[in-house]
Amino acid sequence: MKFTYSGLTDQEAEASRAQHGSNAVASQEAETFWDKLLGNLKDPIIIILIAALLITVLLTVFGYAEWYESVGIAFAVVIATFVATWSEHSNEQSFQKLLEEASMILVKVFRNGHLTEISINDLVVGDHVLLQPGDTVPTDGLLIAGHAEVDEAALTGESEPVKKTALPEGADPATDAEEHRLFRAGLLVDGECVMRASAVGDQTRYGQTMKELLSAEDRLSPLQHKLTVLGGHISTFGYVGATLIFLAFMFNNMFLQAESFDAYWAQASGVIVKDFVTAAILAIIVVVVAVPEGLPMMIAMVLAINMKKLLSVKVLVRKLLGIETAGSLNILFTDKTGTLTQGRLSVSAFLTGVGARYEKLDDIPQTLRDTTGFALRNNTSAVIDASDPNDPKMVGADRTEQALLRFVTPYLAQTGNVDIVDLIPFNSTRKFSATQVTGDRALTLVKGAPEVILQNCARCLDAEGNTVDLSDRSTLEAAMRELSSRAMRLLAVAVSETPIDDSKALPANLTLVGVFGMRDELRETSYASVKTAKNAGIHVIMITGDAKETAQAIAKDVGLLEDDPQAIVLTSAELSQLSDEEVKQKLPHLYVVARAFPTDKSRLVKLAKELNLVAGMTGDGVNDAPAVKNADVGFAMGSGTEMTKESGDIVILDDNFSSLTKAVLYGRTLFKSIRKFLIFQLTVNVSAILVVFLGQFFGFDLPLTMTQLLWLNIIMDTLAGLAFAGEAALERYMLEKPMRRDEQLINTDMWSSILINGAFIAFISILFLTSNLTRTLFSGGHEIGSDAAQAKFLTAFFAFFVFIQVFNTFNARTQGLNLFEHLLDNRLFSIIIPSIMVIQIFFITYGGEILRSVGLSMQEWVYVLLLAVVIIPVDLVRKIARNQWFGNPVRLET
Repeated sequence: MKFTYSGLTDQEAEASRAQHGSNAVASQEAETFWDKLLGNLKDPIIIILIAALLITVLLTVFGYAEWYESVGIAFAVVIATFVATWSEHSNEQSFQKLLEEASMILVKVFRNGHLTEISINDLVVGDHVLLQPGDTVPTDGLLIAGHAEVDEAALTGESEPVKKTALPEGADPATDAEEHRLFRAGLLVDGECVMRASAVGDQTRYGQTMKELLSAEDRLSPLQHKLTVLGGHISTFGYVGATLIFLAFMFNNMFLQAESFDAYWAQASGVIVKDFVTAAILAIIVVVVAVPEGLPMMIAMVLAINMKKLLSVKVLVRKLLGIETAGSLNILFTDKTGTLTQGRLSVSAFLTGVGARYEKLDDIPQTLRDTTGFALRNNTSAVIDASDPNDPKMVGADRTEQALLRFVTPYLAQTGNVDIVDLIPFNSTRKFSATQVTGDRALTLVKGAPEVILQNCARCLDAEGNTVDLSDRSTLEAAMRELSSRAMRLLAVAVSETPIDDSKALPANLTLVGVFGMRDELRETSYASVKTAKNAGIHVIMITGDAKETAQAIAKDVGLLEDDPQAIVLTSAELSQLSDEEVKQKLPHLYVVARAFPTDKSRLVKLAKELNLVAGMTGDGVNDAPAVKNADVGFAMGSGTEMTKESGDIVILDDNFSSLTKAVLYGRTLFKSIRKFLIFQLTVNVSAILVVFLGQFFGFDLPLTMTQLLWLNIIMDTLAGLAFAGEAALERYMLEKPMRRDEQLINTDMWSSILINGAFIAFISILFLTSNLTRTLFSGGHEIGSDAAQAKFLTAFFAFFVFIQVFNTFNARTQGLNLFEHLLDNRLFSIIIPSIMVIQIFFITYGGEILRSVGLSMQEWVYVLLLAVVIIPVDLVRKIARNQWFGNPVRLET
């Protein structure tokens, strides 16, 4: 074994654990199913519903309401809360399993004089830990033997591995030199070393980050905020409406129905008490009707349905309200690596010495291509397993070598007759590596920094692989400068017939094969996805650990800097010199933060929220977790750390920015569905309350009976709520600006629909009740004024009032003039609305005394439907007038 240490004894380990604690890191306490259920029951609309349920149960006990209304409200509460709770709870269970698996990691540690494996949580301060390539650093500590290259991207966001060296003997262990320190969550990519644990658990950098994560603030999501306001408005509307109806009912009985005011009070006290009780019950039922119990159920169903749709496009929703918050995003802070880019270095361009440029291996002429493949395949320290030609394994290659070898993948399996004579390994001083081979070709193969290699190149290979003089360097240098301006890393490859000598110096007579331009390439969908986000009114800011020039080049290629001549690119150092107020002023024009630290992300999220913006944050590393948690909606990358996934509301399984825009689209679809339902339901409420209120002044004690109102509430609220749950996600929603956090849930166009249609329905209903024509049409052949004719008439009115509301669902489901737009895409609507019609016909036919109804003839049903359908042209006229005078709110795809 390379390293041997006695390590701690069991007794010393226990003493250290008692003094410094274990390596277990505090985690977020998982909410139980019942905790989540209790939290969902605190929703303002749910509280109003529960109050309405209690009132209805009380009315049922005293015989003033039917049992099925209580069941209807209870059903709405149960569906709304249990669907949301179960969906969240099942996802949380999956995440808890991931966390449990993470805690089962075994670590190689020296204990009691020999090497053993223990659980990561059992590590203590003073333990000697053996680390090899592929190991994750299990805790913070000092490197005391060996050397290592550590990928600390999860901690710092830096994609380049960091070289770590052992602390020299006799040096102060308290040194703060970063090159001797390892930190939990780092990944060993090369080397082998022994680390002495200096901090464990919550005292590590990882642990401190988790503590910051646990203290992250929570605030209401935009939808919760809007529903709280709406709940208050609905309660006020219900109370005012109930009071007016109580007064109108008593006014009708005291002044319109009675011979005189004194005559009314001269009646038996029991009759007067009955009137007051009936008025009070009618008022209470109006409150119940005014509460849209279908709303929370519809929201829960929409969230659950969209969660499944999003999973099919690689988006896992951990917290259901994360979808709706995504739809309200004003500003999005995003990582570069892996999100906008592919997350790995790749060859983007190949330049020959004569200035020819190729972007794909197959484009390079055959002879030059063969030389290039041979030079790269045989000048590498990596061990290559090409048994699977489509997925070769490269062990020991750094990111640059991996990119070069992937570029010449077809040549990796071609070992041929090649023997290595001598080699010069790469180091940062020489800035090149060389390998002398013999066999098929007797050459010295060289690759390294262009400024070093080109100094010794007098010749180069042309496009056909012929050797020519490298006399005109200006064309090549101009092409190299162009690649550098696009944030590409350059590397030159050359060959020579001069063997490697003892001095290990770069051979003098080199022939340039070509110069490679490499970078972490953009995903193919990134430019279009960023443009989609910008069209949706989302301000996208890229935060990266890359240098400013690299970050600016990527931002330019992905389209972030388009359309804004005042675009600002800052480094972390420049950002830290600005006060919070200065940052807020620059934020609308800020698009890139380079060389960023984790604290920059948290600060920017905090400032965006102070500006009342709905802020989103993407992240994958431990360093991202606090900012992801603090954002209004956190997007964790599927390839990221478990801590970040635990912090996020939504996990982007394929790390793709385009998947993130899908979450925004479905969030906006949710808002649209809620608004459609509110337009429909509040129109029902306004019209029903107006009819009951105004009916008192036209001689109708109960134009709609209390039972009919409760029945109307069940079918128009609960069932219709489900009908709007399956609305299609339309691409044009991404051409609209996001809603402000303080924007009202019901906008001007919605109010115009609710009030105009509600008032029209009330007007035509009163006209129906008072017209001699309707009395004649719906007399059933009986003498007008007789009990049989009155029964037919009131039944027809009840049927008319229900069906005019049903036809209004078609108006409510689209702001446009095409009422059948994407109608068949919503299966629930296509099933539920016809079902409501069938159920209504059945119950009217057989409702009897319960619903105060009698059967209608086919001709009478035709009249009812013709009168009810008039609401459609009325709303179309409203929409046409709106489009003419105030503009069309429907944005069409361009």
